[in-house]
Amino acid sequence: MHPHLLIEAQDRLLRITLNRTEDNGVSDSMASALSQLLLTAHERADAVLLRSAGPDFCTGRVRDAGTTPPTAEAYLRRDEYDGIFGSYQAMRGAKVPIVGVIEGRCMGFGAAIAALCDVSFAADSARFNIPEIGHNVMPTMVMSALYDRMNRNAVLWMAYSADFIAAERALAYGLVSQVVPAAQLDAEVERFLGLLLSRPRPALLGLKEYLRVAPRMDEQGAIDYARSLHSMVNTASAMKKKAH
Repeated sequence: MHPHLLIEAQDRLLRITLNRTEDNGVSDSMASALSQLLLTAHERADAVLLRSAGPDFCTGRVRDAGTTPPTAEAYLRRDEYDGIFGSYQAMRGAKVPIVGVIEGRCMGFGAAIAALCDVSFAADSARFNIPEIGHNVMPTMVMSALYDRMNRNAVLWMAYSADFIAAERALAYGLVSQVVPAAQLDAEVERFLGLLLSRPRPALLGLKEYLRVAPRMDEQGAIDYARSLHSMVNTASAMKKKAH
């Protein structure tokens, strides 16, 4: 596994920690390794916890050390970005829910994966931005992750301004699920994980599956899909067990 990813399997929880502590960036190879972990997480876990060794959640995408300079040929250069785009697809396609914990700065790629988490907790001291345009880079990579997570005005304001926003505004924009005082963050995350993992596995997977697929359907298709999943999940033997 990648040296900048810490992996801990704890019962039915897979803990993944971004561990590039020299700059808190995420390299292309890290993103590719993360994709593989997420796409196979259901084989050994009911949920994933994604956080960073800090102090920042993620300061953006960085190039791997020792890689060759990017080619000037646009057609050939497209493959260079597959690791990043693939990680977005893996977060959407992972069968189990992904819970994110955001502390410190959450920039660019960090903002993208924070938004793609299924449930996310931000410390009240966390800050978010999309800095690319300040470096004369159009942030369409990030926007491909955010376009269905945030409203249009919020995405464009962040993309054009590159300004940092506070955690409470990130909550209002739809980037995160909850904002928690920093001193209470770990306790609240663990409380939620205990609650989440007490739920029947078919329901955990079925909820994510429905929200991954239904928004792309027309109204009748979404209703019919809900009827089908409702019947399948709620008749599963695991749903008949009494909650503790």
